[in-house]
Order: sequence, then structure tokens, then C-alpha cells
Amino acid sequence: MIVKRETPLALYKGLGAVLSGIVPKMAIRFASFEKYKAWLADKETGKTNVGGIFLAGLGAGTTEAVMVVTPMEVVKIRLQAQMHSLADPLETPRYRNAGHAVYTIVREEGFSALYRGVTLTALRQATNQGANFTAYQELKKLAHRFQPELTELPTYQHMIIGLISGAMGPFSNAPIDTIKTRLQKSSFPPGTSALSRIGSIATEMWRQEGSRSFYKGITPRVLRVAPGQAIVFAVYERVRKWIEALKEVNVDSDYSE
Repeated sequence: MIVKRETPLALYKGLGAVLSGIVPKMAIRFASFEKYKAWLADKETGKTNVGGIFLAGLGAGTTEAVMVVTPMEVVKIRLQAQMHSLADPLETPRYRNAGHAVYTIVREEGFSALYRGVTLTALRQATNQGANFTAYQELKKLAHRFQPELTELPTYQHMIIGLISGAMGPFSNAPIDTIKTRLQKSSFPPGTSALSRIGSIATEMWRQEGSRSFYKGITPRVLRVAPGQAIVFAVYERVRKWIEALKEVNVDSDYSE
């Protein structure tokens, strides 16, 4: 339907918003996770238990949601939801690109509109990263247990573990994500509270479409998120090793002086 009405280019609506936000999002996610993980580590052993890993993941997801993800997704969803035919040059879209969407939203609805659905987004990202990092760390421990001779897992194993852990988040919070998406592309009368908006959307979904509506889009979401996490975790492990090696070089040079 999308390709028929709007050409194959319509499948890439909102790509600019995603690309402009993906780098800072990943940087904030892993930097904040490592910081929270260090804060929650045992003072004697320096290790963080499973509960601490989960809490660090929750904190990382909340941090990225507030700093980057919410405004990025508001813009992306607005770009994707606008109905215009890319095949018809005379049909002008409401938002030309990500930058124009930000400008228009702020001018017409105020800066706060970029943070519509921030509570649900934070809840989704928190549960996402809590499940994601916990599953990743535990699967990594399991892999080491079966391969005690390896000091470092090969990249392909990091990718497989990242793929599995990446699928955990979408399954754990699909209803939250569905309601959030509808909230961010809907308009309500001024002064309507966030709680009443969420309640209205959830009630309407249940009444008109049933319980299955809360899991709409779960398959494409898993197919998008899981492979992305496989690549992200493989890169994360590689970069982490480089940083650790660099720290050791710096420490050695300090002692030699």
C-alpha cells in the first residue's frame, strides 16, 4: 500500500531523524551504562551482580530516552505518519525533512511537543536496556563457562549473543511502544494531561481492535532491533578492548617515567 501510493522512497521516511540521533543515542547508552554499572559494583571485587546490571540498563535506557530518543522519535513518527504521495510533485508534504519537522513542531506546538510521550518512551527504553544488557551479560558468562580456554569471545559470538539479547526488549514492552507511537502522532486539546491521553488511547485500542492491537508491529520491530543490537554489541566489545589497551599503555608509560 505504501509503495503503491507513495513510491518505494516512502519506506525511508524519517530516516534523517533516525540517522541524526543514532550516534549520540548509542554513545549516551553505553557511556551511561558503564557509569551506572561502576557505581553499582561491589567495592571489594569491582564486579556488578545481575541485579546491578539490570538497574544500570534501566538507568541507561532512561538517560538516552530523555536526552535523545524522545525528540528523535516524535520527528520520525510525524514524518512517517504524514500522508502525501512522493510520486506527485504537486502534492507538498507538511514536513520536508527532519530539520523542517523540528522547526514546524516547535513553532506551532511549542518545544514541549518534542517531548510528547517522554514517560512512555523512558519506560520503553528503560525496560529495553534493562532486559538487553542483563541478557547480554548473562549469555556472555554462559559462553565463557562452556569455553574456559577463551579469554575473549570471537566477534561472531558477540554478534549472536547481541542478536538474542536484542530481541528481548521488544517482546518485554511491545504494548508500551505501541501506545507511545500512537500518542506521539496524535493531537489532543490543549491542557489534556498525559495520563488521560494514554488512558484514552489504550481504551480505544482495546475497544476497537482487541488485545492483539498492543502487539501490532512486533515482528518488524524485532527484525529491526535484533540485528542492529548484534552489530552494536560487536562494535562495543571491540571499542572497549581498544580503550582498555590504551589505558594499559598509559599506565605503563606513567610507571616508566
